[in-house]
Amino acid sequence: MNQLDHVLLACFLLFFLASTDHAHADERPNFVLIVCDNLGYGDIEPFGSTLHRTPNLNRMAEEGRCFRHFYSVAGVCTPSRAALMTGRYPLRVGLARTPRDGAVLRPLSPYGLDPAVTTIADLLKPAGYVCALIGKWHLGDRPKYLPTRQGFDLYYGIPYSDDMTQETGRRLGRRYDGFRWPPLPLMWNEHVIEAPVDRTFLTQKLTAAAVRFLRQHCDQPFLLVLAHAMPGSTSRPFASPPFQGKSRNGPWGDAVEEIDWSTGVLLAELDRLGISKRTLVIFTSDNGAPMTGKPGDLSRGSNGPLEGRGYTTAEGGFRVPMIARWPGRIPPATTSDELCTMMDFLPTLAALTNQPLPEEPIDGHDIRPLLFGNGRSPYRYLLYYYEDQLQAIRAGRYKLYLPLSSPKRHPHFRPGKPTRPLLFDVVNDPGCRQDLSSRLPDVVQRLSELAESARL
Repeated sequence: MNQLDHVLLACFLLFFLASTDHAHADERPNFVLIVCDNLGYGDIEPFGSTLHRTPNLNRMAEEGRCFRHFYSVAGVCTPSRAALMTGRYPLRVGLARTPRDGAVLRPLSPYGLDPAVTTIADLLKPAGYVCALIGKWHLGDRPKYLPTRQGFDLYYGIPYSDDMTQETGRRLGRRYDGFRWPPLPLMWNEHVIEAPVDRTFLTQKLTAAAVRFLRQHCDQPFLLVLAHAMPGSTSRPFASPPFQGKSRNGPWGDAVEEIDWSTGVLLAELDRLGISKRTLVIFTSDNGAPMTGKPGDLSRGSNGPLEGRGYTTAEGGFRVPMIARWPGRIPPATTSDELCTMMDFLPTLAALTNQPLPEEPIDGHDIRPLLFGNGRSPYRYLLYYYEDQLQAIRAGRYKLYLPLSSPKRHPHFRPGKPTRPLLFDVVNDPGCRQDLSSRLPDVVQRLSELAESARL
C-alpha cells in the first residue's frame, strides 16, 4: 500500500468514525417537558373537560398515553418544581417552606434551589445535551439560583409567578418585603429584558422562543422545559388577542385554549423537523387548579372529578393531568392508572440516556415500564406534605389523612377542631366522599405505621 493509499484509508476511517458518532448522537432521545401553572386535572378534554376546547392535546393523547394517577407531590409551585428538577421530595432540598416566604418563594427571596443539588439539566449535560428552560422558574430569583446556574444553557422567562407584581407587593407592604418588589421581569439568561412584562403576549413569546430553540438545536440532543406561566395565579389569567373571549369559560378558558394552541405548535414543529420519533414529549401541570369554592363555578379551573382545590393536599391539589407522546415507543391512544409522580422525570431521563443517578437520595423512580409497556407502579407509598407537615399518605388504592394537632390549610381539618384518621379509596372514589376508616381499621393502622416509618 503506497502513501496515497494510506492517506485515503485514514480519511475514510475518520469519515466513518465521524459518521458513526453523528448517528449515535442522532439516536439519543430529545426531551420536551411542557409544564403549566395551576392547570387543573379537569381542565383539558383528555381528562374530562367538556368546557375547554383542546384539540391539540386530544391529538397528543391519541398519539400517546394519558396517566390518570400522576402526582406533582406538592399543592403549590415552588416545591412541585423542586421535585420536578431534582427527583426528590421538596423537604429534602429545603423548599417545602422557607422562613421568609412560607410555601412559595417571593420576589427578592434569599432562598432558592441549592446549585449543589443535581437537576435534570445537570444530569444531561455530561451526555452532550443542550438544555433550555423557557417560562416560569420559581426556584429562586437571585443570580446564584437562576436556571443558568443549575445546568441550563438558556433561560428565557419570568423568575416567579405572574401575580407577583410590583402592584401586589405594594399592597403587601412590609409582608414578604413587598414594598421592595420590582416590576414583573422577563429575563434572558441572567438579564432583565422587559419590565414589567406584558403578560397578554407571554404565552406567544414563550412559544416562539421554544420554536426557535427547536430549530437551532434539532441536530443535537436537547432538553426543553417549556414552563407556561398560565393559567397562573391571578383571578383573570392572560391570553393574547386571538384567544381573548373565544372560550366558554372566560379568561381561564382563554388561557387554557392558548396553551393547547402552543402545544400544537410545538408538536407540529417536531414533525416538520423530522425529529418526533426521537423526542419524548410530556405535558403536565405543577399542581391543581385553585378553583373558586363555588359549586359549578369553573372560572378558576376544574380539578374534577377529584376532591378539593389546589394549594392543598387534596387529590385535586396533588394529582394533575399528564400525557406522554413518543411515536414508535409509547403505545398510542392508551392510558395508565398506575401511580407515578413528577419526581420520576430525573431517574427516567437518566435511564433513557444511560447516565448515572446522582449520589444524593432520589425519591422518584424509572418509569419506562409505565411509559412503554404495562408495568406496575414502583411506589410503595406517596407522601402528601403541606409545607413541612405530613398530612396524608397513599398506598395502593387507599389514601389516609393523618390526625393532626395543628393542621395547616387542610382539605378536611380546621385549626382548634378535633381530628381523626380519614380513609378514602381514591381509585373508586376520587372525590373522597366516603370515609372508610371505620370499615377498614386494619388499613388505617397499616398506613398509619407506614406514614411514621416513611416520614422525612
